[in-house]
Amino acid sequence: MKIVFARDYQDMSRKAANIVSAQVLLKNDCVLGLATGGTPVGLYRQLIEWQKKDDISFRDVRSVNLDEYVGLPPEHAQSYRYYMNRTFFDHIDIDKANTFVPSGLFQDAAAECAAYDRRIEAFGGIDLQLLGIGNNGHIGFNEPAEDFQMNTHVVDLMESTRRANARFFGGDLEAVPRQAITMGLLHIMQAKRVLLVADGDQKREVLLRALRGPVTPKLPASILQLHRELTVVCSCTPF
Repeated sequence: MKIVFARDYQDMSRKAANIVSAQVLLKNDCVLGLATGGTPVGLYRQLIEWQKKDDISFRDVRSVNLDEYVGLPPEHAQSYRYYMNRTFFDHIDIDKANTFVPSGLFQDAAAECAAYDRRIEAFGGIDLQLLGIGNNGHIGFNEPAEDFQMNTHVVDLMESTRRANARFFGGDLEAVPRQAITMGLLHIMQAKRVLLVADGDQKREVLLRALRGPVTPKLPASILQLHRELTVVCSCTPF
């Protein structure tokens, strides 16, 4: 495990973007596991800037996203497909046919989850997985549970998670979906490298518990202690 402390959000974003760009430069057809939310926005902006300067190209990159809200169509302003297009894909030279986000619209949840797992396996796994961390220790939408959920699955979102995400829905908690489909911990842990980004001292406590405390499904991010190539870039007080 490598922990990199950044001065502030901008420094964190640049340091993390350097790690992603190095992966793409090393293997131009790599598979990137991508995350959404507020924390990665600066990282994506930095990568866009470098791509527009022709310092990096995503033409041959394939991507798989962690999760999607159940019930939101791709064109919904708060869907994660919409987020990825607006925040990143629309501004770089990636082929959108090579970008994949779980579908939140399905008739058969088990079939959709199994198909997403098969897609990742067909790619040979993920070269670099980008993660954020929730205040309750969730990664992707893998919420605290009695057991580690290994495969892609549909999860009931905890109220604390929905409240944290309500800001993206104009503060309206009732507008936040109650379920999500999320990549499980198997493919996250099988990724060749994992990059976890966390911004601000409000994440210091959960990071400390996840990285220094016991490994437990009640704090899903704690499983990352077992990953052999984990890098954490955070802009919080060192611990």
